[in-house]
Amino acid sequence: MAELVPYYYTPGIVLLVLLQTILLFSIARGDLPGTWELTVQDAGIASMHTAVTRFNTVILLDRTNIGPSRKALDRHRCRRDPNDAALKHDCYAHSVLFDLATNQIRPLMIQTDTWCSSGQFLSDGSLLQTGGDKDGFKKIRRFEPCDPNETCDWVELQDTELITGRWYATNQILPDGSVIIVGGRGTNTVEYYPPRENGAVPFQFLADVEDKQMDNLYPYVHLLPDDGGNLFVFANSRAVKYDHRINAVVKEYPPLDGGPRNYPSGGSSAMLAIQGDFATAEILICGGAQSGAFTARATDAPAHGTCGRIVATAADPVWVTEEMPFGRIMGDMVNLPTGEILIINGAHAGSQGFEMGSDPCLYPLLYRPDQPIGLRFMTLNPGTVPRMYHSTANLLPDGRILLAGSNPHYFYKFNAEFPTELRIEAFSPEYLSPDRANLRPEIREIPQIVRYGEVFDVFVTVPLPVVEIIQINWGSAPFATHSFSQGQRLVKLTVAPSVPDGVGRYRIQCTAPPNGAVSPPGYYMAFAVNQGVPSVARWIRIVS
Repeated sequence: MAELVPYYYTPGIVLLVLLQTILLFSIARGDLPGTWELTVQDAGIASMHTAVTRFNTVILLDRTNIGPSRKALDRHRCRRDPNDAALKHDCYAHSVLFDLATNQIRPLMIQTDTWCSSGQFLSDGSLLQTGGDKDGFKKIRRFEPCDPNETCDWVELQDTELITGRWYATNQILPDGSVIIVGGRGTNTVEYYPPRENGAVPFQFLADVEDKQMDNLYPYVHLLPDDGGNLFVFANSRAVKYDHRINAVVKEYPPLDGGPRNYPSGGSSAMLAIQGDFATAEILICGGAQSGAFTARATDAPAHGTCGRIVATAADPVWVTEEMPFGRIMGDMVNLPTGEILIINGAHAGSQGFEMGSDPCLYPLLYRPDQPIGLRFMTLNPGTVPRMYHSTANLLPDGRILLAGSNPHYFYKFNAEFPTELRIEAFSPEYLSPDRANLRPEIREIPQIVRYGEVFDVFVTVPLPVVEIIQINWGSAPFATHSFSQGQRLVKLTVAPSVPDGVGRYRIQCTAPPNGAVSPPGYYMAFAVNQGVPSVARWIRIVS
């Protein structure tokens, strides 16, 4: 077994234990911010991958080789696979569509195994879904969202496959609307959709950071808003800047202390909101398991609570580290409309994998990037449903966060200590509390399509008079899986001061982002934000 790094009870750890005790006392008083609601008692499947569409529906996706789910397909739509060890004649859904307006679930048909696959929305709003295990290893699938009253479904591409099979890879849309597919288990290459002439290109960096645990899986890939849209790629404990135009590493970043962060060590990452002159991009990486915990199957090894933050666009970037209130693995990081980041789900001990985590982390954290170090983390109201391995978190257009999945077992198992989880919940941050309702703006008019650099008007109404500039911030709809949301970004648009335009109504002049490196082409949730309170989003598309 691998040797674990000793875990000493330093003064910092003692302080963390004290903080946790204080937190438990706070729970007893019930005074922590945020509220929870159960939206669906039984979704029929445990979602391993989750994405929100522009039709305000949610795609939930699991594996196909998991045996029966609790959502049946029409008997004329069964999947037949003689190589499936669990169920060769499969009449159960392994993907469903969740309608946010009605809380209704519709079964979808997926043909090949999507276990630990990857995904990304394309510029036309369709979801590209790539790879997986066994018969899904080289498959490319697309889902074209539709009105909830229609019957759109998964389509497997018949004329195009991945050049190299990919399992545990990461997708990222590029400034021109194409998608780069990075890495995968035993696959230290990149390739593109649509395919490029040079096919699958070796990416030596992924091979260099591979260890016995394969901590280079599901690499964190962020599109930088620099010239040409270089990529920040992080795997294990190291990062590089990658120029996808010439397929070359153009910068190496210093390593991040604290051990491996990627799968199976189960940290998470997000890019802070892009704003101002759009020239700066900061990356945040938090949590992870002790080095060697996965190979040692050390389910009780305490997770570490360090975060690293780096200005990826700086000439001489360095990591600045800080401590979360407690250690966490398998957390999900969600860009909120306000520019803050929610860290939710996960566990306090173990690593990422089947039966590998313990001590669920029920406390969400709010990360406030503009506060000084030591004041950035706020502990929020805890949930009651453990969400560990194979759970997801996604921002919804109404500002809530959707929580789905959690299946720490190879098959569905409902009588375990941490059972397969079919419930869907929503967490409402403090900005949705009733005492802030008078601050909440409502978008009355906004264009459906804008072009790069275009100046356009947004009209909003607000119950109370506006005393600050109303922000217009738009966020992508990412593909959330395995503690990383592929393609996630939030952009704060350039806006002029709000101009009164009737009783309680204001006109806000906005300027669309300058290019696809800041906002790749596609659909975004556009929020008006007044004094930290976001509106319900309206979907807007940016094109060349």
